[in-house]
Amino acid sequence: MHNLLNWLKNCRVCPNFCGVDRTKGKKGTCRVADDLIVSSASLHFGEEPVLVGRGGSGTIFFTSCNLHCIYCQNYDISQLDYGSKIAKEDLVSLMLMLQKRRAENINLVTPTHQAPQIFACLVEAKKQGLKLPIVYNCGGYENPEFLKELEGSVDIYMPDVKYASDESGELYSGIKAYASWNRKALQEMQRQVGSLVINSRGVAEKGLLVRHLVLPHGKAGSREVMDFIAEHISRKTYINIMDQYHPSYRAQEYRELSRRVFRQEVDEVVKYAKSKGLNRILY
Repeated sequence: MHNLLNWLKNCRVCPNFCGVDRTKGKKGTCRVADDLIVSSASLHFGEEPVLVGRGGSGTIFFTSCNLHCIYCQNYDISQLDYGSKIAKEDLVSLMLMLQKRRAENINLVTPTHQAPQIFACLVEAKKQGLKLPIVYNCGGYENPEFLKELEGSVDIYMPDVKYASDESGELYSGIKAYASWNRKALQEMQRQVGSLVINSRGVAEKGLLVRHLVLPHGKAGSREVMDFIAEHISRKTYINIMDQYHPSYRAQEYRELSRRVFRQEVDEVVKYAKSKGLNRILY
């Protein structure tokens, strides 16, 4: 791993490619310079069972986001920027505290836009005894060239696959070429860590875990998402097909997203995924 903070100088950490010098206090579209800004850190028992185990997932929620999803259910953190700046040594202490409380892993939630700062701290945390698997829990809008810098530092990649089309990404998440970059990122993640490995206790140790939120009226392009995973990632991919969509934040402004997803819509996606040979499905 090279000096990751250099990626902030003409910022190209994510596909927004803002090009601003965040080391000089300038902010990208993520609204963050080179600070560490955290919303919360705790043992979380609401994640996937393979992450929770018995001890819980040691989640650290990072404030803001490189996406602008109009239906975000954590919009107070991701869009309204609820959180506090912390020092590097404080982030190290949070990681070690979660390990001491017997967390199963360190789950970095929405790390993308702060990843250079976070992984610089991770080096120090490991020097001080951090041994837990590191989970990179992201929205899936990633620059694969930056992800290559993280090789060997991430044990479990957990990206969203939000859309099958760039048009939906621009309409509902306010960013360009989401599907194009997401697919390249998934391939890089799979190259680094492979399919998800689960130990004898039922807890994930390493690999790729994909999340896909089913949207009303098929607006996520779920069938095409499953096609891509089956044909270009691996039929052994562990996928959480999520049914919890409800119209949060500004979703009511879009008629097609102004209702909850129907159970039948989710079941149809699960059935289709299985027909493509994808059998490691949580739903």
